[in-house]
Amino acid sequence: MITEEIKEFLDLQKLGYVATVSSDGKPNVSPKGTILGWTQNTLVFADICSPDTVKNLESNPHVEINVIDPLLRRGYLFQGQAKIVEDNSLFEEILDHYRKKGIKSTINSIISVEISGVSEVKSPLYDMGIPESEIKSKWKKHFESL
Repeated sequence: MITEEIKEFLDLQKLGYVATVSSDGKPNVSPKGTILGWTQNTLVFADICSPDTVKNLESNPHVEINVIDPLLRRGYLFQGQAKIVEDNSLFEEILDHYRKKGIKSTINSIISVEISGVSEVKSPLYDMGIPESEIKSKWKKHFESL
């Protein structure tokens, strides 16, 4: 499900969004900068400052994760069930990986998501036949002008 191509994409992208639902049914979308393709069926991300996300996952483990390349306007939507990982060998292994990548923030726990579905997300511009190079050029100019 999580191919090498997807893992490489996730390594390049520095921001994704995790959607959860609170125990009283309210949606919560939280930006995450640590999403990794850990195995063929598992994504992980670090709980650095995610009290609402963790609280929501304790009562409802269903999650959606959206990671999009802001220049290419394409990416992936992942669906799955999350588990909170603390103080065990998997936690230490993933923590070590983040430390080697240069993440110095305190990591409270790791969220492991068993993926049940992956779909490609792309801008409607692609459906209009606009080439990827043109889309990238447009958005690169946009961000450079900020």
